[in-house]
Amino acid sequence: MQAQILAPAAVLVVWTLIVLLWIIPARFGAIARVADKSLLPKKQGVRGNDLEGVLPDKANWPAHNHTHLHEQPTLFYATVMILALMGPSALDVTLAWGYTGLRIVHSLWQNLVNTIPVRFALFITSTLLLMVLAVRAVMATLLADPSALPT
Repeated sequence: MQAQILAPAAVLVVWTLIVLLWIIPARFGAIARVADKSLLPKKQGVRGNDLEGVLPDKANWPAHNHTHLHEQPTLFYATVMILALMGPSALDVTLAWGYTGLRIVHSLWQNLVNTIPVRFALFITSTLLLMVLAVRAVMATLLADPSALPT
């Protein structure tokens, strides 16, 4: 069971890398389509934030989502590792897959449509799953029977 709970975390890592690659055509394509090239930043070391308001909003959505995938999911990765060490239940694995699935749907929604009510509902639902996983990780560690642990 320990390896099974690591699978949703591994899938979310791969998804984060896919979103990273998604940024390339979104931004470079938009840069190529900017009619007035004088609007593009000319300084050295341009960052993504420098393109806000210059490129169409939709061209920046994948980058925004990529940032989001480096925020809350870090708590998910830590929680999954705790549960993997403690011995996750089938419910823990199901919750982890639910979280991963919702984060992927959230990414697709944010990158393609980006209406806030749906995106917020996806975020809140995934957050609730993460909260349940986190509480279960606390319970698994606080209530662990030390005599059952390997010596």
